[in-house]
Amino acid sequence: MSLHAQTPVVFVNVQDRRRALSFYQDTLGLELRSTDDFGDFLTMGGALLRMTVIPDHQPHGHPVLGWNVDDLASAVHDLRSRGVQFTIYEGMGQDELGIWTSPDGKAQVAFFSDPDGNVLSLSRA
Repeated sequence: MSLHAQTPVVFVNVQDRRRALSFYQDTLGLELRSTDDFGDFLTMGGALLRMTVIPDHQPHGHPVLGWNVDDLASAVHDLRSRGVQFTIYEGMGQDELGIWTSPDGKAQVAFFSDPDGNVLSLSRA
């Protein structure tokens, strides 16, 4: 069996299930596929997001999930209109939207967090 043709699953841990579901469904537009006593599966393109409740979860400072988008500035504006705040890191040289551009100009990334502090990103490569 080759994993190439199988559905990828991304895991995100949260403390507050109701708050996280609201963010991932209502703010980011992901659809709930199934739920059980321990968490939820949400669909995102050809992949699944497994959101698991961990009461003492402490987020890390690096992205755990990201999306590659065609028009990064439009995606940032859209999420801002839904209340998402993008993170500006001191010394990183991001623009006023929070978009960092690589020195060669080929890649761009914007960072934001979910309500539990998990770092998420949008990119254009």
